[in-house]
Amino acid sequence: MIRITMYNEFYHEQHKPNVKAIYPNGMHAAIKEYLDSEGSFEPMRVCTLDMPECGLTEEVLDNTDVLLWWGHVKHDEVSDEVAERVVRHVKDGMGFIGLHSAHASKPFRTLMGTDSHLLRWRETGDLARIWTVDYAHPITNGLPDYFELEHEETYGEHFDIPQPDDLVFVTWFSGGEIFRSGCTFHRGQGRIFYFQPGHETFPTYYNENVRKVIANGIKWAYNPGRKSIGTGHFRIKPNIESEWAGELQENFTK
Repeated sequence: MIRITMYNEFYHEQHKPNVKAIYPNGMHAAIKEYLDSEGSFEPMRVCTLDMPECGLTEEVLDNTDVLLWWGHVKHDEVSDEVAERVVRHVKDGMGFIGLHSAHASKPFRTLMGTDSHLLRWRETGDLARIWTVDYAHPITNGLPDYFELEHEETYGEHFDIPQPDDLVFVTWFSGGEIFRSGCTFHRGQGRIFYFQPGHETFPTYYNENVRKVIANGIKWAYNPGRKSIGTGHFRIKPNIESEWAGELQENFTK
């Protein structure tokens, strides 16, 4: 079964009554409730900002197949050491799911290599219509042509990310904006999925389709075939005892 860890900043839920009313045990609890019952995953581990090293130790990441990340106003309080550790593990094959404002997190910005924190935004509770644009992509399994969130924070282009490997979802907001809301990337052996919905003041993570997207994204980002890749100079010497190698050497000496 897939081993999941979620990093949640876990600040708003503890300091803002309107957010605590929606997510009394944290946004991570709403996501964990669904994923733990889905049947494909081991019980989700939760790490938060107030834990030593944000909970993201080498041991934890060594035992994580896919890491979910939600952060918003405390990105700078994640140490560079922890961020670099996460990036290294992604490149070595750990999946990474960036949720909502994780686009401005240290790991995501490093993995993108751009100013991915730059985009248009407006917090007015617009309706969001999330369109499936790549029906063949496994992240869309079991999803309709589109689904709606009655209220969500508006994001708008331009979103300063590299050209995605796959554009899976595009969201239209009732204020007129559109946004590339579901994108995939590869870095080294790691698979990355960014999914935009999830502002803390709305019950987005209780939505059945949002939950399904996250579960599908985890399954897609899981890389069961991680390999230890050697580096440095090497020479290939043919086995001179084999008939093929003997013929090869003979041909090269003619």
